[in-house]
Amino acid sequence: MDQARQQQFRQQPRQPRQQTRGVTDGAEGGPERAAAERATAEDAAAEDSAAERAAAALREHHTRLDALQRDPYPLYEQARRTPGLTHVPLLDAWLVARDADIREVLLRPQDFSSAQALRPDVQPSPAALAVLAGGFAPRPTVVSTDGPAHHRHRAPLNSGLSAARTAALTPYVTQRAETLAEAFAATLDTHGSADLMTHYARPLPGAVIGHLLGLDPDDVPTAVHCSYSAERLLFRPLPENGQVAAAEDVLTLQRLLDRYARDRRTHPRDDLITGMVTALAPDAGLGPGPRELTDDQRCELVANLQNLLIAGHLTTTALIGTTLLHLLRHREQWELLVDRPELVPVAVEEAARHDSPVQGFRRTTTRPVALAGTELPAGATVFVAYGSANRDPARHHAPDVFDLSRPRPHPRHHLAFGHGPHGCPGAQLARVQLQATLTALTRRLPDLRLADPAAPPRMRPTFIHRSPEELLLSR
Repeated sequence: MDQARQQQFRQQPRQPRQQTRGVTDGAEGGPERAAAERATAEDAAAEDSAAERAAAALREHHTRLDALQRDPYPLYEQARRTPGLTHVPLLDAWLVARDADIREVLLRPQDFSSAQALRPDVQPSPAALAVLAGGFAPRPTVVSTDGPAHHRHRAPLNSGLSAARTAALTPYVTQRAETLAEAFAATLDTHGSADLMTHYARPLPGAVIGHLLGLDPDDVPTAVHCSYSAERLLFRPLPENGQVAAAEDVLTLQRLLDRYARDRRTHPRDDLITGMVTALAPDAGLGPGPRELTDDQRCELVANLQNLLIAGHLTTTALIGTTLLHLLRHREQWELLVDRPELVPVAVEEAARHDSPVQGFRRTTTRPVALAGTELPAGATVFVAYGSANRDPARHHAPDVFDLSRPRPHPRHHLAFGHGPHGCPGAQLARVQLQATLTALTRRLPDLRLADPAAPPRMRPTFIHRSPEELLLSR
């Protein structure tokens, strides 16, 4: 109701209540009251109409964003050819698409902050936020910090994912890969076809990160399920009941990780959770026995453990899926790998380059800067597209071709695992898992193939864990 009508309605003298029988002439209180109620109804209808238009516009936005995320490569190519930076309204960011420019941004964290590196695509509903309010307050993590704070968060990861630690974990990875490959082969024999993502690509990285962290194997399926719910809550448009269910899963994951963190305070072990508790919440108590974690320490540990868990298996799951997809779509490449197993490390690098699971992250300018000839003010958002750098012909010969025999100055000259201070600390562990996967599958299932080679793959609409939604394979 507009202010004039509200004032008019408040100034009307109160009418005496009339006793009537049967049907009256409409609203009690005379024609003025009826007019006011009609105006209220009109305003409500206008508000409903505006809300419907906003909802339709949001649906259209997500439809277009989904299409871009499922296949961003045409946009990348156009942006690389265009002088300067390209502003992409769908991303609400300037797209940094050329390899040299991306490397420059990643080496200038003082000018390009990571504080909003993982800004959500979706704002949770009030009902979902109410659920999250019952959990642990968010805290900065290794992904969203720079400078001394980033060094502090990264130190336990560098130690827990060191070359020596990764080497010590390799026999476990190999054993799990062989077991899962054998089980997948049995499933194919029984059913004729099966989804690699469900039966192999998710279980292997989940088991590995669970083992590294020190989770009980019985808790790993819950942790994996809740990790995907956390991703959906912030990056996929869900109905309200779906958001609430995802938020409840996030709380389940937070409480699980908090329980482990508090246990490791009093019962330390040789695992990464203990390492993170020791590094991020050192016990400075002077009395006998360990001090309990403070509420603030618990929030920080839960946030960083949750980030590590999600990054530690969703990304590798995605890389396994895209690697098998491209090897089997290019049958000659699969057969080459079967015949020449020494090419497995090369296949890992080519797959990571060709279709990177992490397509990029956001950065925010901390001051006015110039990049690729484009002047950016302080507070500008850029999307640093690793996936575009890995298809840049200025860096890679015939970059759109998936080719295990491509000439390269060094097999790791791609940016699939980032670059600079924020380079992925678990890159080598991801490589070990993919190498074990390709070794096990080429040896156990050399006749593996796409169940429907003519069907175009349907990729998940995401920039942070790009992979097939499912990958049906047969023999």
